[in-house]
Amino acid sequence: MIDPLEKALAAEHAAVYAYGVIGGKTDGALRTKATAGFDAHRARRDRLRTLILRRGGTPPEADPAYPLPFDVKDKDDAVRLAVLIEERVVAAYLELAGDGDASLRRLAAQAMQEGAARAYDWRPAVAAFPGMPAERTTGSPPVKTEPTPVPAASP
Repeated sequence: MIDPLEKALAAEHAAVYAYGVIGGKTDGALRTKATAGFDAHRARRDRLRTLILRRGGTPPEADPAYPLPFDVKDKDDAVRLAVLIEERVVAAYLELAGDGDASLRRLAAQAMQEGAARAYDWRPAVAAFPGMPAERTTGSPPVKTEPTPVPAASP
């Protein structure tokens, strides 16, 4: 069985690699966003490596390359990859969020929150909750414009 810390580290290694690709297919504000994502995942990767070492483990090293889920040909593909990578990193931290060590739970919760926020920043859309329609939605829910009836005051 793979240790949850190692699983999270493997996801961070893959994210660092993917953000290198994302940065290479973007420019301007998108490249700035890619650089910030790269730096965030690199910092989290280094923190996880340190945690594993402190616990007496041997952190897995990064692979020389990672297979991408699709060809990244342009900035639209890069944005799509960034969202997918963030979603996968969030999923990798789920098991760690259930650890008995409160500090690891906090680490996982923070990593998941940051990953979800980065994914949303790349593409402001939210996946449906279980039981809701499967399509992704954007924007705010419709606002009820009819006035709410006010009960008559008693004499």
